[in-house]
Amino acid sequence: MSQLPERYQAAIAPLIGKARELLEQGEELVPMAFVGNFTTGATIPTALVMRSPGDKDAAARAVKLLAEQLDADFVFVLMEAYSLRADKVARYEEILDEYGSLADCPASWRIDVVSLSLETRHGVWVAQVPIRPKGISKKKRTVGAPEFRHYTEVQGRFTDLLPVKEGEGAPSGTLH
Repeated sequence: MSQLPERYQAAIAPLIGKARELLEQGEELVPMAFVGNFTTGATIPTALVMRSPGDKDAAARAVKLLAEQLDADFVFVLMEAYSLRADKVARYEEILDEYGSLADCPASWRIDVVSLSLETRHGVWVAQVPIRPKGISKKKRTVGAPEFRHYTEVQGRFTDLLPVKEGEGAPSGTLH
């Protein structure tokens, strides 16, 4: 199944709306993780420090610990990021080898995006939404509606953040 289930959509739609509102007010988005539990109705935000690989590792550990404490059903990560223009994507590895990161490659090769990742017990949904100017303002920006893609096998420091719930094994990667 590739469509984001309604339960999760309802939980994250206000968070996406708030991110859009901040961009439209001329603000930058602070990298955030939102850890949620459907039974209690709690969704706890936590800012993510992302300056270095060590900071990112520490942030991921903190989110994982919060998810365990909350007995979380989902973790939603939202941040500004860079993505390559479509005509440069095939050169991704080459660009990383040459420049070390997308932030250091020529600005004309990359686009600003809001990166969205939703980890659930049924896999991970990911979207990248291009950031574009809002009207004629140089400071105000906006984003369109995200189109999430479902992935059952993902890797990285911001994956496998959910605790295993009592009576269930590891996340199955499939929806019932």
